[in-house]
Amino acid sequence: MNKGELVDAVAGKASVTKKQADAVITATIDTIVQAVSKGDKVTLVGFGSFEPRQRKAREGRNPKTGNKMDIPATKVPAFSAGKLFKEKVAPPAKGKKK
Repeated sequence: MNKGELVDAVAGKASVTKKQADAVITATIDTIVQAVSKGDKVTLVGFGSFEPRQRKAREGRNPKTGNKMDIPATKVPAFSAGKLFKEKVAPPAKGKKK
């Protein structure tokens, strides 16, 4: 699903115009990106959380030449799915009945 398809789905579910749905989705994404880029964690209960994570410096290899190279430490965005989201995607296995 791309953004246009998401806008269509949200507009249908929320009974709003596509223009209104697009404005809300865009504002939501922009707000999350801005908060995470400032170092904040954004938690949407049942959906998941977005947060910045520090990636350590490490040694890598140039795929073309095979030469070793140092990869510097960096901050990256991360998403952790919430419990309800995980259960929708992969329902927990039910135990065996005796």
